Amino acid sequence: MAEALSCPICLELLRDPVTIPCGHSYCMLCLQNHWDQQVTYSCPECRRHYSQRPVLGKNIMLSTLVQQLQRTAHPVDRAEERRAELQSQRALLLQNLQLKETELETLQWEAQDISRSARRVVQHSRDMFTEMTLLLENRRSEVERQILSEEKTQLRRVQELQDQLQQEVTELKRSLSELEELYHKPDHNQAMLSCPLLTTDTQSSESRFQTRPKEDFEFVTRAVTVLRDKLQQTLSECNVPVSQEPLAEPRCRNDFLKYAREITLDPNTVFPHLLLSDGNRKVTHTSEAQKYPEHSERFSVWSQVLSREELTGRCYFEVEWSVRDMVRIALSYRDIHRKGYSDQCGLGTNHVSWALQRMKDKLSFLSGGVQSEVPGPVGSRIGVYLDQSKGLSFYSVEAEDMTLLHRVHTSFTQPLLVGVLIVWEKNTVYFPELR
Repeated sequence: MAEALSCPICLELLRDPVTIPCGHSYCMLCLQNHWDQQVTYSCPECRRHYSQRPVLGKNIMLSTLVQQLQRTAHPVDRAEERRAELQSQRALLLQNLQLKETELETLQWEAQDISRSARRVVQHSRDMFTEMTLLLENRRSEVERQILSEEKTQLRRVQELQDQLQQEVTELKRSLSELEELYHKPDHNQAMLSCPLLTTDTQSSESRFQTRPKEDFEFVTRAVTVLRDKLQQTLSECNVPVSQEPLAEPRCRNDFLKYAREITLDPNTVFPHLLLSDGNRKVTHTSEAQKYPEHSERFSVWSQVLSREELTGRCYFEVEWSVRDMVRIALSYRDIHRKGYSDQCGLGTNHVSWALQRMKDKLSFLSGGVQSEVPGPVGSRIGVYLDQSKGLSFYSVEAEDMTLLHRVHTSFTQPLLVGVLIVWEKNTVYFPELR
């Protein structure tokens, strides 16, 4: 009788017995602790899976039978059972305490590592921009020297022309004065005939003026413009925002395909029960664990995998999925945790990942552990569009038609990896090539 009324988890008499839909009964506290440590909810005995966590209610009949059994038992036996129960509860509490203290210590180390990494990056950026500033200052000084040197050269040529023209003006005035004197003499006709013909060298004057440079300092303007364009290109490649007109938002599938990125999955991150195929474009959940080599970036508990490619700026990719139970398509920062079963490792259950979840024929969006329903068609192909400065959008794709499912308005501060979570056998996800 005592064995029939024992909890399959703690192996003691049922305490506050509860019965779940499959018919098996457990201590309420034992079952709650068991489910608190799981990603999905299933019966510990028959492994029947529940899409939502069942509501637990006390089984009055079993509770009455346990009380009757305890009253008929020997007082010494009941005392021993009580002591054993207290010891079991104490051991469970100590285990949970140790686990939480370990997690707390890990988070403290991670916080310190984040601070050290941030300081290193800030110092590196400061050094790089200081060096860039010095280079630009040196280039500016060189350009100024060239301009001043060219200015002196051109001013010297202009002064030479001015002196030459002034001399010619003086000679012309002197010749004009001599002509006037001859004109007023009585025998000016004979004098005019004997005077040599005076001419002005207008052609040579025009040619001298034509020797002045027509472009003046346009070559300097062009050089500075080229330097500015190169600097803007460098800043763009380094993801530093520059002042320019915003790009138009995509409106149709052809517009999205301009930003298409090919996605392949990283074997170093894949959970052992996920099988990669088709050039690492396809992932399938299997009952048999794959023999992947040990790697620090591999997920140890969560059935997930990340992409090789990092996404920045504007990117678009598509996903085909075959879902029997639950699948998530996500974008994540690289520093998502890989070891353990905490929410810091799950796609969509923390603040470094954003996920679209399909549960059979229902869609929802997850981020920061918050889940919200997503209305719309549940198709076999999903389009994902990233604008790193504006947000993230998910679309249902049917041929050339696209239907917006969900949009996230935010700015991402780091490059993003594509992630997949699959929690049931034979579910598949495929990243097709986009032409």
